[in-house]
Amino acid sequence: MNQNEEHCLALLREADRDRYLGVLYAPEDKRGALAALYAFNAEIARIRDLIHEPLPAEVRLQWWRDLINGEARGSADASPVAAALVDAIEKYDLPRVAFDNYCEARIFDFYDDPMPARNDLEGYCGETASILIQLASLVLDRDAALSHAEIAGHAGVAQAVTGLIRLFPIHRRRGQLYAPADMLQALGVTREVFLRNDDKAAHERVVSAMLALAREHFAIFSKARKDLPKSLVPAFLPVALVPAYLKAIERLGAKAVEEVADLSPLRKQWLMLRASFSY
Repeated sequence: MNQNEEHCLALLREADRDRYLGVLYAPEDKRGALAALYAFNAEIARIRDLIHEPLPAEVRLQWWRDLINGEARGSADASPVAAALVDAIEKYDLPRVAFDNYCEARIFDFYDDPMPARNDLEGYCGETASILIQLASLVLDRDAALSHAEIAGHAGVAQAVTGLIRLFPIHRRRGQLYAPADMLQALGVTREVFLRNDDKAAHERVVSAMLALAREHFAIFSKARKDLPKSLVPAFLPVALVPAYLKAIERLGAKAVEEVADLSPLRKQWLMLRASFSY
């Protein structure tokens, strides 16, 4: 690993422990590119925390889009993550359109608009978490990756929906809600009721429905993963934590909208180690 890639790995260790662990299972010569890819995701994910107004946040996101497309006004050398990402894109011929679609989906994060429908939520998850798995797969084994895009789609949706449930407490404080409006309507819950603290039963219904959605996609992934080539396993390892996260959320019930469900570092490592042999 060069210095920029080492910076990305160090960032991941703090910002995204799950994907950090996944990188460690990759072949040594592929770890730098994976770390750059995941560190880029971490940088985009924290834009809203650093820049609270939507338009300046979009400007920051546009800088990344321009950089990836070779149009940035500043040099990639200004950011170790940017420099490492550009190197990875060029070395592995990663499709720039995938990054552009990813950034387009991430604009939603900067606003408090409602997620219209389940299809929109699945599309958002597909363009973010699923795309990351697909790009990581291209780094690991390009030929195999091209024939396993569908399984990456379901894996990413399961992973992303699980992450969104875990982040309910943070999103509620901002006035955000990623649970789709058609789901809320079917459950008899309004956005305003969910964002308040006075209807625990409503909170539990929404949590349960989102859990069911995550489990639906994980079940499809789980059934198909027996055909997953060993070369692609590191890209999918973080998804192995989904069932444990879902159980932790389920134990919290309505409290999942107030408390972030998590797993101990040791349990994460054990689950990922076990998955590295079973995938």
